[in-house]
Amino acid sequence: MPDPESAPASSRRRADAERNIAALLEAAAAEFVRAGVDVPVRDVATRAGVGVGTIYRHFPTRADLVIAVYRHQIDSLAQRGPELLRTASSPSAALTTWVDEFVDFLVTKHGLAGALRSTDPSFDALHTSFVSRLVPVCGELLAAGRGTGELTDALGAYELMRSVGNLCIGAETDERYDARAAVAVLLAGLRSGDH
Repeated sequence: MPDPESAPASSRRRADAERNIAALLEAAAAEFVRAGVDVPVRDVATRAGVGVGTIYRHFPTRADLVIAVYRHQIDSLAQRGPELLRTASSPSAALTTWVDEFVDFLVTKHGLAGALRSTDPSFDALHTSFVSRLVPVCGELLAAGRGTGELTDALGAYELMRSVGNLCIGAETDERYDARAAVAVLLAGLRSGDH
């Protein structure tokens, strides 16, 4: 029978480890934004306040780190949808904020698109994960807005996300192009004329 005294300490250690990994992933994401996915691992370690060995213990290859950051950010974005529906002033405002965060996700990942197109088999499941986690969240936001009459049914969730993604192509490399302005026009087209 397990010692009851050891369970809380073990749970605490697991929770601490999960927080440390989350902090490491946030640091890696920030470094990817700053310098691209090819940033030296020592820069990620410095930002995270850990040794390089700690990163390699959790993420033996750069691909492992990139995938973990990508999944962590997908999870965060997936969790934001329901949170925004609870806290935003309206379903339309929740959708607008969520799409804005989705745009951040798309345009700030310098080099991620190239990494995802690489021949490394580790990246194969990421697109599927992206679609399976985020399309339902977008669908819930759209459904809530339709339920209040704020949004039309002009686009489904997949079509909206695909359209936003297409509008973001090249935004990180072209200073003259404002993807957010283009996406705002797209979202304006979804709003019902009654609101």
